[in-house]
Formats: sequence, C-alpha cells, structure tokens
Amino acid sequence: MKGIFPLEKLERLQTPFYYYDAELLRQTLRAINQEAGKHEGFCVHYAIKANANPKVLKIIREAGLGADCVSGGEIEASIKAGFPNNKIVYAGVGKSDWEINLGLDNDIFCFNVESIPELEVINELAAAKGKVARVAFRLNPNVGAHTHANITTGLAENKFGIDMRDMQTVIEKALQMQNVKVVGLHFHIGSQILDMGDFEALCNRVNELQNELERHRIRVEHINVGGGLGIDYQHPNRVPIPDFKDFFDTYAKKLKLRDGQTLHFELGRAVVAQCGTLITRTLYIKEGRAKNFCIVDAGFTDLIRPALYQAYHKIENLSSDEAAETYDVVGPICESTDVFAKQIDLNKAHRGDLLAIRSAGAYGEIMASQYNCRRLPAGYISEEL
Repeated sequence: MKGIFPLEKLERLQTPFYYYDAELLRQTLRAINQEAGKHEGFCVHYAIKANANPKVLKIIREAGLGADCVSGGEIEASIKAGFPNNKIVYAGVGKSDWEINLGLDNDIFCFNVESIPELEVINELAAAKGKVARVAFRLNPNVGAHTHANITTGLAENKFGIDMRDMQTVIEKALQMQNVKVVGLHFHIGSQILDMGDFEALCNRVNELQNELERHRIRVEHINVGGGLGIDYQHPNRVPIPDFKDFFDTYAKKLKLRDGQTLHFELGRAVVAQCGTLITRTLYIKEGRAKNFCIVDAGFTDLIRPALYQAYHKIENLSSDEAAETYDVVGPICESTDVFAKQIDLNKAHRGDLLAIRSAGAYGEIMASQYNCRRLPAGYISEEL
C-alpha cells in the first residue's frame, strides 16, 4: 500500500533512513492497553532493546507502559524519555557494577537476576549504599519455542537464567541476605513466537514451579513472563497489529496467579516492528545473465536482520507502478551476506527509485553499525515531516 507513505516528503530526505508511522504505533499501543486492561494485575513493559529512538520512546511512555532494560545505557534512555523509575526493570546475563549502581541510585522497580554470583554482587553494592535492592529471579524453564535458534532463550543449553532445579537453593540464599528483597520470578523463552502453544507450555511450567515453591512456604508478589509475541512479516499491510487478545487471553486462562500477584510482560517487537520502515534509494540496476540485481544505498549496517537471521522483510518499490520484474535486492557493503532479498518481484526499478523495506521498526535502527565507516541511519517520525 504505497499510499501510506508520504512519497513527496520522503523524496526530500537523504537515504537510507527509518520512517516511523506514529499513528500505527499509537493504534498498537491502544490495542495493548485495551487487551491487557481486561485482566486484573497485568502490567506491560516495553523492551527498549527493540528500538530506542527517543521519539518512539516518548510515544510509548505517553501510553503508560513501563520499560524493560538490558543495559545501563537503556536505563539512561528510559529515564531520559520520562519512564517512571518504579516501572523500570533491568535484566541481562552480564550486569557490570556501574550498571547495577545506576539502577540502585535510581530506585528502579527490580533487577532480574540470572545467577548466584550476580545476586551476591547486587547485595554487596546495595549494602555499600545502605539500600535494599528488589530482585526477581530469571529461571530457565527449559521450554522450547517455535522460532529461529538464535532468538530462543528458554532452553537449558542457553546462557540465560537459573536452572529450575536450583531455584529453591537460590531463593533461600537470597532470603538470608540483608540488602536484597525477592519480589518475583522472571521467565523469557524467545522472540518472534506465533504459536500460542509455546506460551501455554510456559504457563504450565510456571504453575508447576509455584506449586513447588509453596510447598516450601515461598511465595512471590510478581510473575514476569517476558515477551516474545511475533508479528506478520509477510503481510505488514493486512496484519499491521499483532493478536494481543489471543496473547493476553492465553496467560489469563492458563497461568494460575495467586491472590494479589501481578503479571508482568516485556513486549518489544510486537510494539514497534510494523510501524517502522527502512527507506532506501536505488543506486544501480545490474543486469546479469543469471539474475538482475537491484543495488540500493542501504546495507546490513542499516538493517542486519536478513544477514544475521536470514530474516524476511517485504520490500516495495514506492516510485514505480510498472510491471513487476525479478531482482536480488542487495546493498553496497563489501560482504557477500549484504543481501536484503533474493529473487523477489518488484515493480520495475530504476536508478533513484525509493524502496521501502517493511516491518523494520524492531531490531533495525537500534542494531545499526558503522562498519565500512558508514553513517548511522537517521530516524524520522511521520508527525515531524
């Protein structure tokens, strides 16, 4: 649907750049709040790692979501964007001392702890400040997800979380510490999950875990099930907003919360992916005997997902209404993996045409690099053009 893009305005901007549809982002946030709001005690945090563009963060913060951070830099970005400190959670398998101190100094809601050594360091640093750090234990539920192997995080072989078999020992150790307070349990099984059965399996594992803990008279205030809900990369126009109803209803039906417990979510891709598009300009059409190449000015320095995950992104020629031809769409980086798509049909492309690489709002701009000494892409919100 080329009509959703203000082509005349985009033509004036230097490519490549990211274009964010503010209205679609707000519609997505309204859908999240509407569906989560149907269930008592559901709290949604936005995973900053998906996209930390300040203009995007401002819109998300205005919608009332909390922030899920995985670095000190993300904590700083969240605070700068105005997220309340008591809605910031901090996860990550390798938290450095300065990052932990940053969280302590800003009295964030809690640290999602992934190992006993980390717990000991948090306790020590909190003691030095005369504070008590709120912690939730990230447990590895050994639940697989139907997604790419590189973004599966809930299996025993992954580096994330504490083994379920060690949970009781770890919690009992924490209860003996003076400067940490155990407030919850944290889980996350992966990303780009579309099969609700994966989330049901997590619910079953959490239910078993809570029953086991209660046999030892251990109960927590909060359960955090992470995020992971995927989007439809094939049909960004037809399905611009994920099925949040099915997602939240799955947890409402399958997870047995105790009285007074709150359930926390950390959605990233599902919030921002569809509102973002990478706009790139065609440099050359290289016609070969075996195939034709559409060479564009964006590369994997601007959007690394196709090279890193073999990810699919729908590509549209915004400048042409001519009959479709088949191209490999490639970038200028001196690497053979700098390919956005192979053998796809596009309206006949010419030098100077603008192409839209869709569903790029998550893990696009935020993962950009300066390899080959390239400039980082700019990011524009539709409202400012």
